[in-house]
Amino acid sequence: MMRLSLGEALVDGLGAMQDWPLRVSRLINHAEREHGSAEIVSRWSDGHVTRTDWSGIAGTARRVARALNRLGIQSSDRVGTLAMNHAHHLACWYGVPGMGGILHTLNPRLFDDQLIFIGNDAEDRVLLYDRQFAPLVERLKPDWPTIEHYICFDDEFAHWTASESDDFEWVTGDERDLCNLSYTSGTTGKPKGVAYEHRSNVLHAMTQAAPDMFALSARSAVFPIVPLFHANGWALPWSAALVGCKLVFAASYESDEVCESFRAEGVTHSAGVPTVWLGMIEHVERTGAAFGPLERILVGGSAAPRATIRWFKDRGVHVVHAWGMTETSPIGTMCTPRRGFEQLDEDAQLDFLSRQGRVPFGVELRIVDDDGGVLPRDGQTSGRLQVRGDWIVKRYFNAAEDSADDEQWFDTGDVGIIHPDGTLQITDRAKDVIKSGGEWISSIELENAAVGCPGVAEAAAIGIPHPKWDERPLLLVVRSTGSGVCESDIRTHLADRIAKWWLPDAIEFVEALPHTATGKLSKKDLRDEYRDYRFAGAEAMVGRD
Repeated sequence: MMRLSLGEALVDGLGAMQDWPLRVSRLINHAEREHGSAEIVSRWSDGHVTRTDWSGIAGTARRVARALNRLGIQSSDRVGTLAMNHAHHLACWYGVPGMGGILHTLNPRLFDDQLIFIGNDAEDRVLLYDRQFAPLVERLKPDWPTIEHYICFDDEFAHWTASESDDFEWVTGDERDLCNLSYTSGTTGKPKGVAYEHRSNVLHAMTQAAPDMFALSARSAVFPIVPLFHANGWALPWSAALVGCKLVFAASYESDEVCESFRAEGVTHSAGVPTVWLGMIEHVERTGAAFGPLERILVGGSAAPRATIRWFKDRGVHVVHAWGMTETSPIGTMCTPRRGFEQLDEDAQLDFLSRQGRVPFGVELRIVDDDGGVLPRDGQTSGRLQVRGDWIVKRYFNAAEDSADDEQWFDTGDVGIIHPDGTLQITDRAKDVIKSGGEWISSIELENAAVGCPGVAEAAAIGIPHPKWDERPLLLVVRSTGSGVCESDIRTHLADRIAKWWLPDAIEFVEALPHTATGKLSKKDLRDEYRDYRFAGAEAMVGRD
């Protein structure tokens, strides 16, 4: 059949649909027009709370656009932010791309040399920052030669925008124009920039809000316990505007303050990495604090322990396990039940909810072996996880070559299993898997099993060189406050939960575990710290059957 263009179809009288570029400015216009009174609440670093709404955010965003124009910022110029979550930051998410610029969110938790590299790689011209990061900014100013203007959100932002009119027409253009920029945390090599398009962000927002994803609506009140500088802000600034829901922001995530905000603001949805929820569980168990009307939490960044899922489920809170990364905008999969889930027994339900879930329309997954051969979706075979889709990275910012192959498959660096029903189960990062006797031990599954032991607050498993087995697991454990859990308790707990040959060769108790800039366990730091660790009696095993 001959394919007609829009113009040809109209001329021939066949009819056609209107064609509007998918740009994020349409999201904020919609939120202002249809949900203008929905609240945006900000708890600042000094503890005071301010309130605005989507209409106020839209007006501030337009003033930001005018103020940037006055500074000489032009289309495709990069505007950096070094900030936590608050209304001023949210306004920049729309004001910067709305005037044609590219918003670059910098992660203040990175090392100085990483931040220097990121600021120079992006060639930011303006940096807006929180007062709490002023010492960091002053220290790095000499190393950021492209940044011409520094504006403090706490002290200067209101004055900077106050004299500007909010009468501004958003810049129009191609929906594939770059919109915003986020860098990977750079745990291996230099950080890499992922540049999101207007189109990819809008498509992702429509997907994220769907019932089988995060189930957002105008009735929702969302508290992201994830910084806006992490992985496209988990895309919540875009999907929240799409549905016009209430947003609750905080500059810090202390469990007592979060619980208080949940109750005071009627929070229904929240999102964060597993360590956030482990801290929340400990706080609630210790104080008896309540969550209020909380309905659903999104857990991402790393796999949530089965015990965490059970704990929230027992309290009527639905846990949505997710997998994604900076390179996937970030949604790759979400684990929401299918028809018939309610008829499963509790163990089967927890088995399902412990997986990372299914892909939405727009994303495809596969697992491959080391030679690139596609592996079966049999729920048993594990391989390297590859992904492609409408909001998946094709090429890193300023890179000379694509990061995806000729068929657009992007290697995620994760190892996983795909079940016959299409659900994904991440078993490890490729670099974190423990290789023992030619077989793989999942550090994630071992850790999550250990966290299910009463008295264990957090656990990490790493591979230690072994003269006979190549590597064997070392389990590092942080006790819960006041806990007297001992090694034998943990071994008894693990005995019927993991394969016998997965049992750790040693268990060490530590005061704390290192985390990355995005809140994940830092296996790299642990491997460095324990590089000289050796199991007692291991050498004597060489040559034994």
